[in-house]
Amino acid sequence: MKNPSPGVYTVDEPSASRGLGPLIPWCQSTNERRFFLTEIKAKPLAVRHTCAYIVRKPDQGHLYRGHRSMHRFANPARFLRLSAVLLPWCAGATVILTILGLWLSLFGSPPDYQQGETVRIMYIHVPAAWMSLFVYTNMAIAAACGLVWKHPLADLFAKAAAPIGAGFTFVCLVTGSLWGAPMWGTWWVWDARLTSVLILFFLYLGYMALVNAFDDPQRGMKAGNVLLLVGIVNVPIIKFSVDWWNTLHQPASVVRMGGPSIDPTMLTPLLVMAGAFTAYFLSVVLLRVRTEIAQRKIQTLRLSVAGDGAVTDGMQG
Repeated sequence: MKNPSPGVYTVDEPSASRGLGPLIPWCQSTNERRFFLTEIKAKPLAVRHTCAYIVRKPDQGHLYRGHRSMHRFANPARFLRLSAVLLPWCAGATVILTILGLWLSLFGSPPDYQQGETVRIMYIHVPAAWMSLFVYTNMAIAAACGLVWKHPLADLFAKAAAPIGAGFTFVCLVTGSLWGAPMWGTWWVWDARLTSVLILFFLYLGYMALVNAFDDPQRGMKAGNVLLLVGIVNVPIIKFSVDWWNTLHQPASVVRMGGPSIDPTMLTPLLVMAGAFTAYFLSVVLLRVRTEIAQRKIQTLRLSVAGDGAVTDGMQG
């Protein structure tokens, strides 16, 4: 029954995933249970051993096609299969690019004529700064998908990516201080770039605290998604702060209209390290999303067992 027509279907809950194709039990909270299909949207009408599913198709054909496309990879089972294929490649790319990038950064690039060997901090600092913006932007996109289209994996992605993005931002701040101390003569200044990056770090921490602040995980996810969408305004501020205000940071030297102004001997290891950081992010976020899915399945089984126990106790009483 891959493409069931609109109507009501009653199936046994343990065999739901086999009876209606790619149907995956999804438990968001103790009071809410959702089921997602690839081609249709199903809503549970009961949560006992036998569950009834009512299947509806929107009247607008183009909206249905867009909805179906949006949820194509919303199926956790499909994601698990795809991530199992991608994960070894991402992990291998992380190892290879990291080794190559470190060798080029330490031995294959010359020291700067003004900064000397201190410039090698750039090969960690700049990719970490790029990734802090990249991760947050993708989290904000996932937040929009979760709020508007109720994409089940979007919330999990945002939750899984938050600690990684916070780590990149922390590395950016620490290496920036280490680099700035000999160059600027101070560990910290309250200029626009540093302050906005520090705000980004607090946005990461605030999101992680907010999603775990509610007893109902769904409410926490919604509150966190709103925070992500509000905080996205900080991303262009970080990017253009060196152009809008007078800061100690130099203007953009890689992504600029006239092309990169940095020498190729320094640009190559910088881009390789950026690729290594990106591959690392993909590897870890895939692992974390897979872990979140496994935890949700465990919660669903526990609730099912608890429900069975309550029904049995009620019958005996």
